Amino acid sequence: MHDRSIAELIAAVRAGETTPAALADHFLARIERLDPQLNALITATPERARAAAAIAPQTGSLAGLPILHKDIFCTKEVKTSCGSRMLDNFVAPYDATVVERLHGAGTVTLGKTNMDEFAMGSSNENSYYGPVKNPWNLDHVPGGSSGGSAAAVAAGLAPAATGTDTGGSIRQPAALCGVTGIKPTYGRVSRYGMIAFASSLDQGGCFARSAEDCAHVLGAMAGFDPRDSTSVERDVPDYVGGLSGDVAGLRIGLPREYFADGLEAESRAAIDAAIAQYEALGATIVWIDMPHTDLAVSTYYVIAPAEASSNLARYDGVRYGHRCDNPQDLDDLYTRSRAEGFGAEVQRRIMVGAYVLSAGYYDAYYVKAQKTRRLIAQDFQSAFESVDLIAAPVTQAPAFKLGEKADDPVSMYLNDVYTLPASLAGVPGMSVPAGFAHGLPVGLQLIAPWFEEARLLNAAHAYQQVTDWHTARPAGFE
Repeated sequence: MHDRSIAELIAAVRAGETTPAALADHFLARIERLDPQLNALITATPERARAAAAIAPQTGSLAGLPILHKDIFCTKEVKTSCGSRMLDNFVAPYDATVVERLHGAGTVTLGKTNMDEFAMGSSNENSYYGPVKNPWNLDHVPGGSSGGSAAAVAAGLAPAATGTDTGGSIRQPAALCGVTGIKPTYGRVSRYGMIAFASSLDQGGCFARSAEDCAHVLGAMAGFDPRDSTSVERDVPDYVGGLSGDVAGLRIGLPREYFADGLEAESRAAIDAAIAQYEALGATIVWIDMPHTDLAVSTYYVIAPAEASSNLARYDGVRYGHRCDNPQDLDDLYTRSRAEGFGAEVQRRIMVGAYVLSAGYYDAYYVKAQKTRRLIAQDFQSAFESVDLIAAPVTQAPAFKLGEKADDPVSMYLNDVYTLPASLAGVPGMSVPAGFAHGLPVGLQLIAPWFEEARLLNAAHAYQQVTDWHTARPAGFE
């Protein structure tokens, strides 16, 4: 069952060849047997999954489909930790809109996936619950912050999983784990019930084996939500129906800045081969300039920490979350609760954010970063006047070893150099499996204009119709 596509699983349920209960049992057994090697889950919910499967509708768009949710999405009566000690005891009283909509489409939740604490990280080593391992090589990282979701799908623990992307946290782990992951346009998917890191950047998306599978899931989770002020009131296309697989005449832009020094040779070869495949399918390849790309890292690491500092101020040991033992006074309560509840990376970003928002530095850093963000968005706007899609690497190299960059946060931040611009601009992007380098997966990044997820999914689908990288399975997880 874990080798079947989502469309095949849905068809099997509707035809009576299997049941939601049988599917749930199959994937729960894989989680129990294989996850101890990966640490991809924080919380498994077998009893709740079996109860839900017993009453799952067999006529929904995702009838009986097992799914995992990143532990950043609130799930009613199930712990929602955000990978942090701060929320280790938090049980959400309601479902996030994403969870609610997918449940309404017929999905069965198997559990919650591991993640970098409060989605801050590029390797999934910042979790209070320990690092996630990459199923392709257990000595390597799966990427972050949605590494648990990516690793779980790659290992066949679930056909699909939700994730969030603030600066690359869907596309990067999808690339490093050899699965397909899509970050839709900012505002396409509701953020209600999704615990905030950086509110102007966070966007929910999904992981699956293929673009077709992602189309099924995204179609069910996307759409306007009046409970989310950043949600855009815009119709959701039929993503599955739009998968023609025809890219003839499509103009694909290659930003020179993404193919400059820093891109590892074997990874570059895989990306070049994928681009050549698009040419063979009838697409036209055009080199383009995106002159503000080199400012994306510094811009992001002003804006995101600033917003994180503001969002995480609510965790004070008073209302909910971790509370230190025997506080001596209010200052001691605040200081020790936050010091004990937050990990090193979260504390680092809170401090950076507080600094750039402080008196005397707000204009020099935060305001200037927002102006630069606008220039980056204008780069995309200008590019899409002459091309239909942009193709680029996702990362500079394949997955690095666990602990390799733990003591070098700047090197870790640079790992997102190719994904940050699209996040700052709010455009949709995805990672598509495109080969291997040094025995580890390489992803091709595709970026589309605002609200053109259908174009993105169709281009990825066309590529996957003539390649089989997305069907590869890591040894030991077949």
